[in-house]
Amino acid sequence: MMFTDLCDFGSEKMGVVPVGGFIGCQERELELLMGCILVSLENTENNFESNQILIPGYDKCSELSKTALHIAACARHIHFVEELVKMMDEKHFALHNKKENTALSFAAEAGAIEIAKIMIQKNKFLPTIETGKGLKPLFIAALLERSEMAWSLYPKTYPTLNETNRNSLFFSYIDTGLYDLAMKMLEDDTTLAMARNSNAETALHVLARRPLEFGGRISGIEDSYKSSKQTKALELVECLWNQILKHNDDDVMCLITEPSEVLFDATRLGNYEFLSVLINAYPDLLWETDDENRTIFHVAVLYRHASIFNLVHETGSIKDIIVTYTDDENNNILHLAAKLAPQNQLNLVSGAALQMQRELVWFEEVKKIVQPLSIDMKNKDGKTPRELFTSEHEGLLCEGESWMKNTANLCMLVATIITTVVFSAAFSIPGGIADNTGAPKFLKDTAFLIFAISDGVALFSSSTSMLMFLYILTSHYAENDFLKSLPLNCLVRFLAMSTLVRYVLVNILFKSYISARKTYDPIESQVLNVQPYPRI
Repeated sequence: MMFTDLCDFGSEKMGVVPVGGFIGCQERELELLMGCILVSLENTENNFESNQILIPGYDKCSELSKTALHIAACARHIHFVEELVKMMDEKHFALHNKKENTALSFAAEAGAIEIAKIMIQKNKFLPTIETGKGLKPLFIAALLERSEMAWSLYPKTYPTLNETNRNSLFFSYIDTGLYDLAMKMLEDDTTLAMARNSNAETALHVLARRPLEFGGRISGIEDSYKSSKQTKALELVECLWNQILKHNDDDVMCLITEPSEVLFDATRLGNYEFLSVLINAYPDLLWETDDENRTIFHVAVLYRHASIFNLVHETGSIKDIIVTYTDDENNNILHLAAKLAPQNQLNLVSGAALQMQRELVWFEEVKKIVQPLSIDMKNKDGKTPRELFTSEHEGLLCEGESWMKNTANLCMLVATIITTVVFSAAFSIPGGIADNTGAPKFLKDTAFLIFAISDGVALFSSSTSMLMFLYILTSHYAENDFLKSLPLNCLVRFLAMSTLVRYVLVNILFKSYISARKTYDPIESQVLNVQPYPRI
């Protein structure tokens, strides 16, 4: 291929325009690349040794002093790379730029798998060459979540890694969510299950703090990737746990309790699926307590994770023993239910009144599983669970009362306005009244019947709504009122308001229809009474 053809090839066949599609390449760089390659190659007559594939003049314009291959790999131009490698020796592929990055590092960063394969075919040692920061191309692909690139480079890189590098790569896979690759590494080296990262944490510690990677019901085509990722994450946890359980009990407990307790990290964050895997394989974990003598069920109640708390019903007779545990402040599990929930759990429902209801539901549900003596048991502060609940939720109770009253006032205003309109409509007969009988003209018409019924129902609904809102305004707002009576009343009043609005719309529609008929009928009569011209 002629040098001029090569430049034409680069500018036309490889789609140099638009430049915005390239990764890390500026328009200025690409212009210089195309122009300088022609000059360089013509002047040196293909002598790459003389200029080390650095384009004369271009290295002065670029802070990174990239080679032509660096730029082509960065831009993911496979055809341009194919032409370049035909004129290069094996050693040229290992050249670094000023930042000590090879062209393969650029390809790994860009996720250009085909380009990487072309380079490796020319120099099989490229995957083992590190950057200035000591990163092999595989590590770059892992850090940037280039899954396919990482899979491609893995078999060529893994055999050359020492123990430290393997640990680092393993945790990089987990940090970036490449769980299938992490599982592959675990299969190749089972000792990674016991490995620790720079924070002295095992892979289980890291995964325990990722509830979003495991939980949640997923649906929809666009979420299929997330579903697959969750499945792989669970499989990785199972593989890790199975390897860990091959050690003696002391080693297992040491691993899951240092530097932090895996069970309780997962419980605090609601990582139900993670806990299920561990407990199903090792049920004795149910008896484990944290530094404050709390089991996972106590912590689940404190942080309001229903899915984990519900596991207590599957423990059989163990439940009766576990729920009697008290913490360092002599709080039993009902005391923990009496404490105010974390703000992120309160925010799951809108409105202080509904938040108060949710807190009461939690308290009542936990109350069902405790022994009668625990209900009136006092903690170190001398408070029973109910007394603790009252003091903890005093602020939320006031907010709930204010929220209910403001909502009731607003809805009562709307109901009053609508009642006025509906009431006046009952005395404004559409179509008028017949002079001889005094009855509505359209009394026997179906449309008039619908109008009358809708007006009556709307009037009844508006009156009912007003009475209900009045009840809410005059309520004394005790704690237990938020459990059933106030929410039920709130639901009924909104149903009444919804019914009211619907029937008002029906009322207006048929009143307009009847009024339109009143205007139309005289015209129709006049048209029908017109006598035809006599024939001559």
